[in-house]
Amino acid sequence: MGFFQRLANIFRSKANKVLDRVEDPRDTLDLSYEKQLENLQKVRRSVAEVATARKRIEMQAAQLQQQAAKLQDQARQALGQNREDLAREALSRRASIAAELTELQTQHEQIAAQEEKLTDTVQRIQAQVEQFRTRKETMKASYTAAEAQSRIGEATAGIGRSMSDAGAALQRAQDKIDSMQARASAIDELLASGALTDLTTNTDDIQAQLDKVAATSQVDNELAQMKAELQMAPAAPLGAGEPADASATGSSHEAVAQAEPATPPADGDQEGTH
Repeated sequence: MGFFQRLANIFRSKANKVLDRVEDPRDTLDLSYEKQLENLQKVRRSVAEVATARKRIEMQAAQLQQQAAKLQDQARQALGQNREDLAREALSRRASIAAELTELQTQHEQIAAQEEKLTDTVQRIQAQVEQFRTRKETMKASYTAAEAQSRIGEATAGIGRSMSDAGAALQRAQDKIDSMQARASAIDELLASGALTDLTTNTDDIQAQLDKVAATSQVDNELAQMKAELQMAPAAPLGAGEPADASATGSSHEAVAQAEPATPPADGDQEGTH
């Protein structure tokens, strides 16, 4: 096989594939039905033409029969007038007309037979066309139903893909949310432990720890003071203006001294001590 022949086959194959994709079977069936109707019309026209020819032969035969009857009457009249020669001529013409009538009768029979065949052909083709039309409509309905089912399947598959994509997007969003929440919690823990410095405040890590220790000491002092006040509360019911005995008083002062923590000396006192 030559190069150009192979190239032509390739183009023909590609063209057939394109036509297969573009072609709609319903349009093809309708076109075939229209062609069959055209053929049926052609056969019907042929039948009409044959019937017209048959009718024309019948009319010619009727005219010749009238002429033959007229010539026969004229031959009798001629014989009545003793004109045998004219009677003979009339009968001779009548014989010629009879021969023409015989030929017309033969043609009439042939044309009638042809007309009958064409009529049968028309009936057969018409039945085939009706069967094709019924089958065509059935096939078109089946193709339309299959096409609709295919589109529904494609739409369903598209919805499935969309839902899958939406689910994946939701999962990615949830993962990002979890990651950001974990990051924020970790940063809060690092800030609370002092591993990271909060840039929004003016205090550094050491100062924050000192402030925390001072706050804890203040709470302890307040708690000790409240305990001391609770321990001193039972001495109040004694006589008015009468002091308690020395041992009780001494014990109270000792309890207060033990409860109150030692106040650290001022900076000036520390320097004097040194």
